[in-house]
Amino acid sequence: MNDMTVRPKSEYHEKMKSDMEKFLRGPDWTPAQRVALSCRILDADGHESALAGQITLRGEKPGTYWGLSFGLGLNEAKASNILLFDNDLNVLEGEGMANPANRFHMWIYQERPQVNSIVHTHPPHASALSMIAEPLTLSHMDTCVLYENCAYLPEWPGVPIGDEEGRIISEGLGDKEAILLAHHGVLTACKTMEAATILGFYMERAAKLQMMARAVGSIKAVKREHALEARGYRGSPKYISATFNFLAREVIRNSPEVLN
Repeated sequence: MNDMTVRPKSEYHEKMKSDMEKFLRGPDWTPAQRVALSCRILDADGHESALAGQITLRGEKPGTYWGLSFGLGLNEAKASNILLFDNDLNVLEGEGMANPANRFHMWIYQERPQVNSIVHTHPPHASALSMIAEPLTLSHMDTCVLYENCAYLPEWPGVPIGDEEGRIISEGLGDKEAILLAHHGVLTACKTMEAATILGFYMERAAKLQMMARAVGSIKAVKREHALEARGYRGSPKYISATFNFLAREVIRNSPEVLN
């Protein structure tokens, strides 16, 4: 005899939200520590490409941003080499040089005041897709966090250290939180550092799965209602934060100096 009580799925979603609010709490890291952890998380996932890529976070004062000192790789990031700089890349706190490519981030921050963090990297699988003019295909539960939330820029505007590249990339992003940049890499722009990092993580995961799946057959699309449900679940702030914290704990175990 089956004594299981059958409930609407909506009840389980509501309980999940309530429980996550109650139990999923993360450490109170400083902005510099959060940027350093984001750098290390993405490096551990294979996003490293020498000095390419930037990760930024809005500072407390308007027109200020945190980012890794230029000349360092993602795997060298630690709280002590994260700089605070202004819109013109003048360093306000810390020692070193702001990354010249941070300039194009300013266009996104200007156009999207709700965005507080931007991640831009050149991971191998997503970069490979960007070379063949193929947008991301989102057909797995994990990567549905990007479903209808990932734009595609079909033309490369050149090295993004100027204002024109910033305008083009900002316009290409539109109202999405992620974009695949032709002949370039990935970019995410989100309300939190955690979300920008995890969406970047899943962009590379999506590209890798896409290439693996295509090697053995055609990719079957998921139903839109199921994809949007997965996006709401895997992309909820608490779920995103818990995912970031999980990946950060692994970084800290392997490289405890990241918080120094």
